[in-house]
Amino acid sequence: MKRSLLREHIFILVFMSEFNSVDEMPEKMRLYFESLEEPADDASEEYIEVKFKNILEKLPELDEKINEKAEGWTTSRMGKVELALIRLAAYEIFDDEDVPTSVAINEAVELAKKYGQDSAPSFVNGVLAKLVG
Repeated sequence: MKRSLLREHIFILVFMSEFNSVDEMPEKMRLYFESLEEPADDASEEYIEVKFKNILEKLPELDEKINEKAEGWTTSRMGKVELALIRLAAYEIFDDEDVPTSVAINEAVELAKKYGQDSAPSFVNGVLAKLVG
């Protein structure tokens, strides 16, 4: 499975975690994997699950960084799609040495185009630019 598709699945799980408790997420993740039209192989599922769990563990730290840099915005005011994308990209920027910063930002913007409102790509790009600036 391509990295961009893996990232998209991780984004969806991060988004889902906004609407489900931590205790519910293992079951939600299992149901999500079962619902995929193109099933993920074991290695891909493991990659997605590990990265998703790592993001959840880092959420307080990531949100603190986001709240410091997102002028006029806090994570509590952001749209859920944009927030999930920013959290994923922030994790990749600060905690995933395998992902170059420019790739993390570009992929988040592309997913914002697919899943967000018209203003989502520029918002996500702006917040991420401030995080790395």
